[in-house]
Amino acid sequence: MSKAAQPAQLRTTAPWLPGRLLQSVPPLVALLLAGPVLAGLAGVVLPAFGYLPDLGGTGLSLQPLRVLLDQPGLATSAALSLAGGLVTAAVALLGVLGLLAATAGTRKLALLQQGLAPLLAVPHAAAAVGLAVLLAPSGMLMRLAALPLGFDRPPDYLFPHDPFGLALMAGLIAKEMPFLLLVAIAALPQAEPERRLRLARSLGYGRIAGFTLAVWPSVYRQIRLPVFAVIAYGTAVVDVAAILGPSAPATLAVRITGWMNDPDLSRRFIAAAGALLQLGVTAVALIVWRGIEVLAGGLSLHLAAAGTRLPHDRSLRRLVILPALIAAAALIAGLFAVMLWSFAAVWRFPDLLPDRLTLATWTRTLPAALRPLGTSLAVGAASSTVALVLVIANLEALRRRHLASLEGSDVPAYLTVALALPLIVPQIAFLFGLETGFLALGLSPSLPLLISVHLVFVIPYVALALADPWFALDPRYEQIAASLGRRPLAVLLRLRLPMLLGPLATALAVGFAVSVGQYLPSLIVGAGRLPTITTEAVALASGGDRRIIGVYAVLQAALPLLAFALAASLPALRHAGRRGMRA
Repeated sequence: MSKAAQPAQLRTTAPWLPGRLLQSVPPLVALLLAGPVLAGLAGVVLPAFGYLPDLGGTGLSLQPLRVLLDQPGLATSAALSLAGGLVTAAVALLGVLGLLAATAGTRKLALLQQGLAPLLAVPHAAAAVGLAVLLAPSGMLMRLAALPLGFDRPPDYLFPHDPFGLALMAGLIAKEMPFLLLVAIAALPQAEPERRLRLARSLGYGRIAGFTLAVWPSVYRQIRLPVFAVIAYGTAVVDVAAILGPSAPATLAVRITGWMNDPDLSRRFIAAAGALLQLGVTAVALIVWRGIEVLAGGLSLHLAAAGTRLPHDRSLRRLVILPALIAAAALIAGLFAVMLWSFAAVWRFPDLLPDRLTLATWTRTLPAALRPLGTSLAVGAASSTVALVLVIANLEALRRRHLASLEGSDVPAYLTVALALPLIVPQIAFLFGLETGFLALGLSPSLPLLISVHLVFVIPYVALALADPWFALDPRYEQIAASLGRRPLAVLLRLRLPMLLGPLATALAVGFAVSVGQYLPSLIVGAGRLPTITTEAVALASGGDRRIIGVYAVLQAALPLLAFALAASLPALRHAGRRGMRA
């Protein structure tokens, strides 16, 4: 029996199954995702044009836009945001292309894939703190260079916080490259790399040229949405920009956040106008990227027509993997430096290591960190669990409608758009409007409200993590269960879910990591009453005590790392001695 025929058989074995309820899940998920985004955008437009009765704005006006355009350094802030998104995506994508071209079809790629989870688990803010400690004038890299260069004091240079945003771009590249590599590896089998590379080799192409011209175009078509998400995130990131980015002027999103939190409530009008400008900057970045896609496609065709084969590319293969290795090394070294600072007693420049290690900073800091730590745990666990349940119901409903995957052409257009909206629309562009709506409805900051907002960002990533394994499970298992009289609900609960325990646990860990890393939703919706470990880490990152910063950064990184460790060990423990249960 074919895969497409399976759902019909399952329905006929149990006509009592609430199929209509199951089929209502995709519209519900779409509403949960698109509703807050669209409502938030609507709540930004009116204040941007002067209408916000609670603050005295009773008529439409262009005054907020005029005041915004008069802000000093606004064009520089917008340019930094635009460059941040485009450069981050371009360099990260080229790094992924080089790594895949050099390692596709080899054991090296399998080993690299196993090491991706720890890098993906590190939240953006923790990675940014690590890179700041690594790259600062008195950071680990300069300490390593101090002895051979004869330095006895830190050199005078502005990095991070350089005016060109290079440190910000470096931090984003180091964090986004593992993400793009993961989605590209997941898309690789559908591009049939072995067959295409064999054909390219038979025509005299080297590995790099053959992969780039024959395999990469198919891979890229499947990962365009994640690439767009990286661009959108890079143009509007707040936490990483606050830690690594320039400050005179800051990026546009950081300045908008400052206007939102200004004690002068009239600045809310400028913040709303700035949110619209941020939306425009992100849209321009995506349009420019589309132009880059066209140029890259034309260049690829030109190289293919010119017969550029690069048959002897052994040295080039070693070179193209360097960006990915440097990014991974920077993340790991930065986290190690942060952890070392959290245990340091006295650590003078240019000493490579602290004079001694102590738990004094942890003992002093941990009591104050327990509340934000508990909030992060509660919100992360609740949002990821609810998201997993909704995604399971959604995927099962789609599977029973004979759909092959979330990216297939038969997927309802509204669901595709809804999944993309939270990834593409800048958070700063709609969270302000959402907060305004909450205040108008009389909703005060609370855990349920914060969990609901986190769901908007957690659901898409859980769906992306679980979709492929869900549809890839061999349907013959369920056909056998149905032939034995098992009803669809029993098959789902007692067969499909246990066999997919590994992917389910991984998707749950992904959702938890996404929730823990949410800075702007926690800052705006929590309104200072619900501090999380991420909001506290970013707030402390601008301070001078690296020991306390290290404690919070380590705690923030530890939460998702523990979640991924549990996700990796749970299937092995649950299915010990049952190798056939490992799907």
